[in-house]
Amino acid sequence: MKPTLEIFSQGEEIVCGQIADTNAAWLSQQAVQLGFLVSRHTAVGDKLNDLVGLLKEISGRADCCLCTGGLGPTTDDLTAQAVAEAFDLPLEFDELAFAQIQDFFTRRQRIMPDSNRKQALLPKGAQRLDNALGTAPGFSVQAGRCWFAFMPGVPSEMRHLFAERILPTINKRFALAADRLITLKTMGIGESAIQELLRPIALPEGVAIGYRASLGEVQIKLLFPHGYPEQLLNLLTDAVASPLGDKVFAIDDSSTARCSDLVGVIDELMKRHQLRLAVLETVSRGCLGSLCLTVDWLLSSAYYQAVASGATVCDGRETMQHLAADLLASGADCALVQAFTDSQESFADRGQSTGISIYLLAPDTSHLAQHRLSGPPAHKQQQAALLSLDLLRRYLQGCLD
Repeated sequence: MKPTLEIFSQGEEIVCGQIADTNAAWLSQQAVQLGFLVSRHTAVGDKLNDLVGLLKEISGRADCCLCTGGLGPTTDDLTAQAVAEAFDLPLEFDELAFAQIQDFFTRRQRIMPDSNRKQALLPKGAQRLDNALGTAPGFSVQAGRCWFAFMPGVPSEMRHLFAERILPTINKRFALAADRLITLKTMGIGESAIQELLRPIALPEGVAIGYRASLGEVQIKLLFPHGYPEQLLNLLTDAVASPLGDKVFAIDDSSTARCSDLVGVIDELMKRHQLRLAVLETVSRGCLGSLCLTVDWLLSSAYYQAVASGATVCDGRETMQHLAADLLASGADCALVQAFTDSQESFADRGQSTGISIYLLAPDTSHLAQHRLSGPPAHKQQQAALLSLDLLRRYLQGCLD
C-alpha cells in the first residue's frame, strides 16, 4: 500500500487568492513521481489556532506532510510556533541557525534586523534543514504517524531545500514504488472529441486515464501501476494514440523524466533536417516569435499589414503563395504566412469568431489550412501562433498529404 502524503501551505495571501499556490502543485508532482498517494492539499491563513488544529489532524491521518510558508521573520509567520503548540515541542534557540542567518546578511554587507532572530527558534527535537538561499531554515519533525517537512514559501528556496535536504531523507524513510505516467500531447482537437474517440477502449484493471486541457493543447494521461508489463503498456499506449492520428505531437514517459512541448518537438526536427523558417504573423502579431525566442532556426518573424486588410478564401492562396516565396528568397527553407479570411473587425470582438488561413511553403510541399478562432484578441493571437507551429510540426513529422 502506498504511503499517503499531504501538502500544507500557510499564508493569508494564498487563502485570499492574492497569489497562486504554485509550490503545492510542484510538490505534488514530485510526490506522485516518487510513488506517494497524495491525498489532500490544504491552505491555512495566518491564524495560530487553525494552524495548530490542522497539524494535529494531519499527524493522525498521513504518513508524510510537505509544508510551505510561515517561516519568515514577521509576526504573521507562525509555523514554528504552531508546531511547538500542536506537538508540545517548546521552541529552542538554534545557535548554528542564527549564525547562518547572520552570515547571510554579512555576505551582503547588510545589517541584520532584530526580527530575523525569530527564525532561529525551532521546535525541540526538530531536525534543522539548512537553507543556503535565504534566511529561513527549514526543519522536520515526526509527530504521530506523520513525518513533517517544513520549507520556506519562496519557490526557489523551497525547491532547493526539497532537492538538497528533504528528498534524501524521504528515500531513506519510505519504501516507495513509483507509478508510471504516459502523457499523450495533442494539438487541434478538443477534450470532448478525444473522449468520444477513446470511448471504445477498455482500460485494464489498475490503469487510470485522465485529461488536462489548456490553450491549444489537450493531454491524455495514462497512469500505470508500478511494475506494469512493458509490452502491455506499449500496446495500450498505441491503442490510445491510434484513433488520434497526427493530432498527437508527443508522447512523454515519466520513467525518462522527459517533458515535451510543441516548440521543443519542432526544435529537434528543424535541427535534424537543418531547416530555417521565416514567418509573416498577420494574425498572431509577434506571439509566434515570442514562443521561439530560444531557437536559432527562426530566421525572421514580421507582421504584414497588407495581408491583414484584405485576404479572402477565394483569392488568398495566390497572395499568400507570393509572400511565402519572397520569404524563401530571403534565405529561409520554410515559410509560414497567416491571413484573415473574413472581416478583421471580428478579431477585436471576443464575441465573434475569426476566420484565418495559414499557408506553409516548404522545400517539397505547400499546404493551406483554414481555422476559426474564438475568444478575446490575445487568445486568438495565441491560437494562431500555435496552429501555425503545429502545421509546421505536421509537415516535419510527415503527416501532411
